[in-house]
Amino acid sequence: MKFEDLGLEAKILQALTEAGYDTPTPIQEGAIPEAIKKRDVLGIAQTGTGKTASFTLPMIHRLAKGRARARMPRSLVLAPTRELAAQVADSFEKYGKYYKLSMALLIGGVSFADQDAKLTRGVDVLIATPGRLLDHFERGRLLLTGIEVMVVDEADRMLDMGFIPDIERIFKLTPMTRQTLFFSATMPPEIQHLTDQFLSAPARVEVSRPATTADTITQRVIDVPKADDTLKRHTLRHLLAMDGVKNGIVFCNRKSAVDIVAKSLQKHGFNARPIHGDLAQAFRMETLEKFRSGELQFLIASDVAARGLDIPAVSHVFNYDVPINPDDYVHRIGRTGRAGRQGTAFMMVTPRDEKSYSAILKTINAESIERTELGEGFFEKAQEELTNRGANRTRRRDSESADKRGEGRTRRPRSERKAPPARDRQTENDGQPAHEEPLVGFGDAVPAFMMR
Repeated sequence: MKFEDLGLEAKILQALTEAGYDTPTPIQEGAIPEAIKKRDVLGIAQTGTGKTASFTLPMIHRLAKGRARARMPRSLVLAPTRELAAQVADSFEKYGKYYKLSMALLIGGVSFADQDAKLTRGVDVLIATPGRLLDHFERGRLLLTGIEVMVVDEADRMLDMGFIPDIERIFKLTPMTRQTLFFSATMPPEIQHLTDQFLSAPARVEVSRPATTADTITQRVIDVPKADDTLKRHTLRHLLAMDGVKNGIVFCNRKSAVDIVAKSLQKHGFNARPIHGDLAQAFRMETLEKFRSGELQFLIASDVAARGLDIPAVSHVFNYDVPINPDDYVHRIGRTGRAGRQGTAFMMVTPRDEKSYSAILKTINAESIERTELGEGFFEKAQEELTNRGANRTRRRDSESADKRGEGRTRRPRSERKAPPARDRQTENDGQPAHEEPLVGFGDAVPAFMMR
């Protein structure tokens, strides 16, 4: 099947051809025709299968006719993260370049005034994270009663981030006549309840079993003998330096770990930068752009980069930490092996991670993931090297500390030091004999002027 067979307008097909696409993915093939018919759609597909185009293309098709009014957007796309929202905006610009559709992006880290100015002019497409959207609504700067099409993207990620109450509230602010396009990689009970409540007889398009991994991804596990971050960082550097690693994303569970690992890699000469939710938005967008362009080789990330980011040419994914939520494993490794390319995913597992690892195996319905050996005695040699390095650092630190205290100079033992001459209590007045009897007045040393 070709995109021409899906019922899309000629201008959209032209933009797709110029972007290098001619064959839809299974999720696009199933969702686009139903969306064009103005049906609600429930799309379930693993990450990296083209879900973004599954809703952007039919939305452009529908919004081609009509006009936006001030502060009343015609369509709404909700995304869990700023990066994913920005990527959706890029897709609208790419596929809708032959249409005069106005668009606004409501995300944190950007001036309220600039966003408000766009809303005042009226927008056809509003792309937002839930928190920033409600901020504008509560300020009275936005009305959602004109929404014709509403999209919820990466719904299971919304659940993980605690956005479900916000999503329910936003649904209730939009008209009942809206068309809803709902996409998720997995369908936990909370998401199923949401779809039952707000979707009307949706067309269910499921192209793969929930929580499965793509066949294009080679999965490997590294058994790290103990939960030691210094040893794990040493192992990570070895993996990043292997042949065939063109670029990669390194995932950590905590933001603090992201910063530490990124700084460690930079210190050892790797072209790496961190990305997580506490960093400035401008820095995050710059980092992603550098990674997409190839200027940056390694992205050290929290799960903010695990969902929906369209970076097709990632050769490797490295799980520095075993994800606590097993579904996150699916999303993390889904950053590689995209668009038909082959990818490789490594995960470091320590004895402390066995419970989380078992949960991942259950989720992906696998008995095990193939182990990779790093060479005979790798960890023993690594531990010895790290121990020696630590001892050298300790000696150097002690030496520097001693220098600061002035203890770097050679000093004789206290027992060999020459004691200062003891004062002769029997002499006074420059060595003159002292009086044996107590002096009265001046004694014999009466001044001459007093004797006149």
